[in-house]
Amino acid sequence: MTHAKDDSAISLALEQIIENGLEGLDTAVCILINEAMRVERSRALEAEPWQRTEARKGYANGYKPKSVKSRIGELALQIPQVRGPLPFYPSCLEKGLRSERALSLAMAEMYINGVSTRKVNKVLKELCGLEVTSTQVSRATELLDQELEKWRNRPLGHTPFLLLDARYENVRHGGSVVSCAVLIATGITLEGQRSVLGVSVSLSEAETHWRQFLSSLKERGLHGMIMITSDDHQGLKAALRSVFNGVRWNRCHVHLQRNASAYVPKVAMRSAVARDIADILSAPNCDEAQRLLDLAVDKYRSKAPRLSSWMEENLPEGFTVFVLPYAMRQRLRTTNMLERLNREIKRRTRVASLFPNETSLLRLVSAILMETSEEWETSKKYLTLEYDLLPN
Repeated sequence: MTHAKDDSAISLALEQIIENGLEGLDTAVCILINEAMRVERSRALEAEPWQRTEARKGYANGYKPKSVKSRIGELALQIPQVRGPLPFYPSCLEKGLRSERALSLAMAEMYINGVSTRKVNKVLKELCGLEVTSTQVSRATELLDQELEKWRNRPLGHTPFLLLDARYENVRHGGSVVSCAVLIATGITLEGQRSVLGVSVSLSEAETHWRQFLSSLKERGLHGMIMITSDDHQGLKAALRSVFNGVRWNRCHVHLQRNASAYVPKVAMRSAVARDIADILSAPNCDEAQRLLDLAVDKYRSKAPRLSSWMEENLPEGFTVFVLPYAMRQRLRTTNMLERLNREIKRRTRVASLFPNETSLLRLVSAILMETSEEWETSKKYLTLEYDLLPN
């Protein structure tokens, strides 16, 4: 019977598109979403509306109309209701929508605060489906901010590996446009799952901002770290010594390669230098890495003295990862996980290009990170931790 209803809904949706073309798209989508919510309710109750079964966890209790704004216009949906102890709300109305709502609100704030252009107004209409008022924005932001604030302040626990990074976005501040730092922390849990631990927005990467951010993670219960991986961000190393003194720190290998290019005197030398650094950082153990580093330092001492000095001083900061079992190093020697996350953030933030304030930026980035973290925490294991081989 369920399959018959599913097929009927699909057929009705197809007929709408066949008869009305794109004009019937909103009606077709309404039919499919309504049917998906009905199926989800039956699965949650473990029974069809009129089915007699001892496994039933509650009863269907009709439908409640709800208008939902979307990119294809306003959708008139019928939300399935449930009677009984089981709480139920269709996941399709929440999953993946936080970042969409946050982006729409960021654009709306720009529009209302008079910093928009004709292009911004056009994008806003495409995102929200209609014009918005300051009252609508205030009401929506209050509800979304409560949800995101709760997530940002949720308790943390034993997290063996911490990865840190920062990116910059344009924000209107004090009558001018400034580049604002977005500080992000991710971690690997005891179960080997990835998780976004926290995010903060500040006007720079100065030590005081990193220290406040790291302190907030510690206050929320973050502990048990074996190693922290990050780039050599301004102020970060000093903040780590202040907040997580004694925890091993490993400098990201990818960033080390990028930083080295600034000290290569000739373009023709770049490939050879990159290979030498790659050989050093991928050595089987710390002793071999140090031996290869000594050879490289001597090799470039005369023809590239600045590079030689830089390698001798900086490359050992990437040797910390050698304390870990070989199988675990690949994913913990770099911040590539955060690089991919930053690309997803950029894909969303470039639509706005300029945020009206720090709060608006924090809202959008938090929404993206919250959705990503939920996906990570419910997906397959990211890393198998070899506890017997881990350093104390």
